[in-house]
Amino acid sequence: MYESLKGKVAAVTGASSGLGKAIAQRFAKEGVKVVVNYLTEDDKPDLVIEEIKANGGEASKIQGDVSQEHDVKRIVQFAVDTYGTLDIMVNNAGIQAEIPTEELSLENWNKVIQTNLTGCFLGSREAIRHMLDQNIKGSVINMSSVHQQIPWPHFAHYAASKGGIKLLTETLALEYASSGIRVNNIAPGAIDTPINAEKFADPEIKKDVIDLIPMGYIGKPEEIAACVAFLASSEASYVTGITLYADGGMTKYPSFQAGKG
Repeated sequence: MYESLKGKVAAVTGASSGLGKAIAQRFAKEGVKVVVNYLTEDDKPDLVIEEIKANGGEASKIQGDVSQEHDVKRIVQFAVDTYGTLDIMVNNAGIQAEIPTEELSLENWNKVIQTNLTGCFLGSREAIRHMLDQNIKGSVINMSSVHQQIPWPHFAHYAASKGGIKLLTETLALEYASSGIRVNNIAPGAIDTPINAEKFADPEIKKDVIDLIPMGYIGKPEEIAACVAFLASSEASYVTGITLYADGGMTKYPSFQAGKG
């Protein structure tokens, strides 16, 4: 547990399921007041709020599409109106779709780029604006992927968006370090989330994925949430502009693990 997080206010985009839900729940356990962003009521954000409150935490929900500038502004303003400030922004919302590049339409390209990369930019910008205005030494945490480093055929739009998040994070970290605003990036590997449930339900596919992970298992959302809590806390007070890979070693050339090559 991180004492420095108690009483802070965090907004988490895409927080109704998967990684975002785990992050919101971890923050609440740390005593953080959490703004849970969701896209539609079908995402069932009330279940997240209920779970957090049942465990003694504090949370509120707000609908918003992170690819839309006015929605992102509303999310940040909602945090300020509801809890008085915003100390931590987690740009987690993201989408993916498998499409061979020769079949990838501009519409599909734009949809992924606008949600993953533009959404990350807008969330970061609006949070930083508030932090600068209120002289808050805050924390912005972006959610990338191992595919900011590992090429991924049939997912050109997704990989491009995550590569962009890496350099966006590093640029913002450099730009606002002197203001005491830390900007960091987390790159998860294969994680057991609803977006991957159908894929991992196939034993053969699941085995193929595990073979790419030196640690030998698929990660849990709670393991990513723990990384977010650390980066948001004062324990990471001298950390900015990094990508924290939480991937079980997936980016470390697992085919060489047995000394081959």
